Amino acid sequence: MAGRIRTMRALMANTKSAEKRAHQALARRAQNVAQRSKVRSAVRKVVEAIRAGNKADAAAALKAAAPVIDSMARKGIIHRNKAARHKSRLAAQVKALSAK
Repeated sequence: MAGRIRTMRALMANTKSAEKRAHQALARRAQNVAQRSKVRSAVRKVVEAIRAGNKADAAAALKAAAPVIDSMARKGIIHRNKAARHKSRLAAQVKALSAK
């Protein structure tokens, strides 16, 4: 993001406080993007293990992903219902591996 907006003046802030808020917004956005990426990576690891058909790896990846997903829901990075949906669907897919 910093590459696209080189200076704070490009944000058209008229006051010092508006400039500060714009700077804070950029910093928060960068944090949120990184946190959202962490969730996606955790989910992707579970999905890849499921596709490989490896139940042990999938279960371990799910066990590692669940706290990451919950943490991001608590912080408001993702909605709590989305977090619950991810965990539920992944758990169902891991459980289905053992049925095969």
